[in-house]
This record gives sequence, C-alpha cells and structure tokens, in this order.
Amino acid sequence: MSGHASDAAFALAGVDYRIGSIDILSGITLEVKYGRVLALVGPNGAGKSSLLSLLTRDARPAAGSIELDGRPVHDYSARELSRRRAVLLQSNQVAFSFTAREVVEMGRAPWTGLDHGNDETAIREALVRADVLHLADRAFSSLSGGEKARVSLARVLAQDTAIIMLDEPTAALDLRHQEDVLQLTRRLAALGRAVIVVLHDLSLAAAYADDVAIISEGRLNALGAPDEIFTEDRISDVYGISVRVIADPETGRPVVLPRRA
Repeated sequence: MSGHASDAAFALAGVDYRIGSIDILSGITLEVKYGRVLALVGPNGAGKSSLLSLLTRDARPAAGSIELDGRPVHDYSARELSRRRAVLLQSNQVAFSFTAREVVEMGRAPWTGLDHGNDETAIREALVRADVLHLADRAFSSLSGGEKARVSLARVLAQDTAIIMLDEPTAALDLRHQEDVLQLTRRLAALGRAVIVVLHDLSLAAAYADDVAIISEGRLNALGAPDEIFTEDRISDVYGISVRVIADPETGRPVVLPRRA
C-alpha cells in the first residue's frame, strides 16, 4: 500500500500541545509527503515524541489542525486509522507470553476479514526484511533489546500501511542493524510510503532522510533538506555544544561531529 508522491500524508497547521498548564509544542506547521522520509530531530525533551503522538492520534492538540489524507485525523475510526498508519514506539514490551512470530502476526489484525494480501506471505516477508526470521519461534520475552526492536519493526512492516512512523528505531541496535533499518526506510519511501522517523543521531538523519524537522524547545526550528539546515551555527545553538559539520567524502551528505579538545 502506498500514497501518491505529490500528496501530503499529514498536514499540520499551527499545532499547539500542552499537558496541564505546561506548553509542550507551539505553532507547529509542516507537511509529511508520500514517497519521502522525514526525520524528526532535536535535544532530549524538545517535543519529538510528543509530535509523533499527535500524528498517531495518541494525543490531541490544544490548538491548530492535523489532517491525514485531507481529513481531520480525529475523524477517522480506530480501525480506519490502523489501516492507514503503522507505529513503532520506543517501548517494546508485550504483556503476555508470545513468540516473535505471534507478535508480528498482530500487525495483520487491522485487515481481518478483508482481502488485503496473504497473511502468511506478509508475515514471512516482514520477518525476513527485519532480519528476524531465525527468531520466529523464540519467546519474545527472551530476546535482547535489539532483537525485540527488530521484531517490533517486523510487526509494523506486516501491517502494510501507507504511512510508517518509527520512534527512535535505531536506539537499541548495533551498527549494522541501524544501517539496515534506515536503508529499509529508503526502500519504503521509494515504494510511495510516507516515513516519519525520530532520530537522535544527526549523521544518520542526514544520510537517509529527504527532509529533516529540527524541534527545539517545543517549536519547529528548521525544516528542509539536511544539507540546507544542518549548519554548524544552528546545530551548536540547538544542542548547546560546539560542532563541526563536514561532508561525507563518498556521499556528500552532512556528518555532524562534536568539537573535542
């Protein structure tokens, strides 16, 4: 399933979000396009995961509008929403004793009773793409943090939606699997999917994202191509640390390095 590359999957206009009397996000306006990877970056506590929770509809804005495929996101039923977007959260806990394969099977639940591909094929392909086929019969609770993260990613892939949202998908992964996951986001975008990924590693964001949104103190500091907005002054100011931004000698993409004495 995919969208149209010229269309906005999400359109946010003047979005505010607060918890109690505390402002978490203010005045967020941006579009998420089909066929592109959007990375959300920023310091801890900047509001990245809160913004993702607004898009997933786990939270409601205090002001502004959020549209999904041209409709207010809160007009969708839970079932409709689950057929439009799949979400990988930071937490990979499962309450009961399931095998890895059974966790991945959960991704097919939104399509129960509908003709939306072969479940067995979708599940196996997801296990292969996330490099967890060899873990299929293992108890999910017995897996390492990185293995759980990859199984959870396979669940998202099995859901087969036009929009994929990943909250820090590389956090528990080794170097190889970080690259594998982000290469996968590129392939998904090439198929017309809209991919939103929260990342802490700015160099990974620069290497794989088409667009980057820098969130700082609850506001959209910058939005654009990595090589346009990843300047030394901006990154140093947002993160409170002096950095160098150099070009990768092979790709030309920005690489962000802290200045060390």
